[in-house]
Amino acid sequence: MSQSSTETNQNNLSQEPGIQVFKAGTFKLNELNALLEIPGLNSQIGEVTVTGNSNPLTIGYFAMQPGDEFEFVYEFVEYKVITKGKFVMRDRQGNKYIAEAGDVVLFTPNVPVIFDGESDGEAI
Repeated sequence: MSQSSTETNQNNLSQEPGIQVFKAGTFKLNELNALLEIPGLNSQIGEVTVTGNSNPLTIGYFAMQPGDEFEFVYEFVEYKVITKGKFVMRDRQGNKYIAEAGDVVLFTPNVPVIFDGESDGEAI
């Protein structure tokens, strides 16, 4: 979830050639209720910069538990691989999308996405 109010970790992960494994829980997740100012939102996000060029590659972690719904507009093309549970999303036209573990969701820039409060899952 790229949004200018989202804090990112500016340490580049790909500083040296080789294989790296990042275990679950390695990176701190930020509470979205504080970032988006939605008190009943029960969701967390974390972004880690992989490369340090002008258009860096990032790894994003996203988790959501039942709570308030929220609307989000992605600034860039992003995709999420659902690793656990499910995400229930809608567009402004009311079309509903359900993504479950193993599914991939593609978000295009500048299109509002409403994450329903019944969502309960994790994605990378």
